[in-house]
Amino acid sequence: MAPRYAPSLRSRLAPLLFFLQLGLLVIYGNYIEIESNVKVHGITVSHIYPDFQDVNVMVFLGFGFVCTFLVRYGFSGSGFNLLVAIMATQLAIILNGIESWYYRGKIRIDLRSIVVAEMCTASALISIGAVLGKTNPVHLVLIALLEVSGFVLNKWLLQTLLKVQPLNSIMLLHIFGTLFGLMLAWMLYRKGSEQQFEKEKSDRKTRLFSMLGSLFLWMFWPSFNTALVDVSTPGRKLAAVCSTYLALAVSAVTAAALSVLSSPNGKLNPNHMQSCIIAGGVAVGVSMSVVHQPWEAMTIGFAAAVISTIGFRYLKFHMLLAFQCHDTCAVLSTHGLPGLLGWLAHLLLQLKDCDHHTMAIRFAVFHICTLLITIALSLFMGFITGLLLKLNIWRPTQDKKCFDDQAFWEVGNQDIIFLQANKYVAEDNCISAPKISNNKLQ
Repeated sequence: MAPRYAPSLRSRLAPLLFFLQLGLLVIYGNYIEIESNVKVHGITVSHIYPDFQDVNVMVFLGFGFVCTFLVRYGFSGSGFNLLVAIMATQLAIILNGIESWYYRGKIRIDLRSIVVAEMCTASALISIGAVLGKTNPVHLVLIALLEVSGFVLNKWLLQTLLKVQPLNSIMLLHIFGTLFGLMLAWMLYRKGSEQQFEKEKSDRKTRLFSMLGSLFLWMFWPSFNTALVDVSTPGRKLAAVCSTYLALAVSAVTAAALSVLSSPNGKLNPNHMQSCIIAGGVAVGVSMSVVHQPWEAMTIGFAAAVISTIGFRYLKFHMLLAFQCHDTCAVLSTHGLPGLLGWLAHLLLQLKDCDHHTMAIRFAVFHICTLLITIALSLFMGFITGLLLKLNIWRPTQDKKCFDDQAFWEVGNQDIIFLQANKYVAEDNCISAPKISNNKLQ
């Protein structure tokens, strides 16, 4: 029996995608051109292309496989990740180039601008993790476009009003994406979420694919943190890569130890290893510009793994009970808490390096304002997006169809059901029917 809302996808998703893509095509055709200079800001294609490849792997493979842990939501977890990422990246390139369009009449793009756009897109993928499985693809596309627009606006405000460095403003994507996603999860709360949804579960195979996504993220996170580091400063990028690796290494070891300690049976929890091994990379990325010593990065990685593992163990369930916020992928403990820790580490390390009290106080005020603006704008944009998604015109997914690929994908189950039904009819009519095994059907 076909899903009830299949015609809804046909009448809403396809027109929406065609309309958005044709609109982007018109904008790109009239206002965007590829940068012709071989060397821009001291960076050549050979310098940025490895980072471009690594960020691509993280955005499309890493985040995509991480979302496949649900037993019947693998196609949607990876496929919708690809869909929303490429749509959001195209929009982010335009939004990041508005200033260039204002002064030059054209938006010039290169590999660096695409990398920046994909990093902005990562904030939207974090937000989508909070509502994974409870939304349809129309919702996800709207979430990605609105979230990226809000994040680019937040980045512009921080760089314009508070003179925040571009790298520091972009690395706040973890905090922005987490709070945006949590606001969405609160706005789109479904009654009965305290009792686990029927299909909200995983098995060994799906956890293995999800762990593969975490390994992709862990391996390529140094490139993600250092893709925008200024190469004009000798040794700065090498130091950033080493700091990120050390923080990731310490967080992986610490997460494993805490997972064993917090387990009633004294065993490793695959969810902890999957979600908390990247906490050090998240935290040190937010504080990258002030981390200069290996022990600083390792300390940040250790603290990030502690709060991430403990948060994953206890905070997700309490957030659901206390605030009616059903965070599917536990983005608060994976990205939010380590991101806040990185912000705090940035503040403390910068104050330690300040020799003048007046400069220290001034930096502290500006740094706190940076966080407050990010929190306020992310929650506001999440609230507006939640109000938009609650409209019935988007045909929200029914509770019994949440976390199910069959609602949106042709997965082959219909043919199996049809053949089995014919077999039973034949047996009732005393007609000998050949026995068909599932292996042959597959």
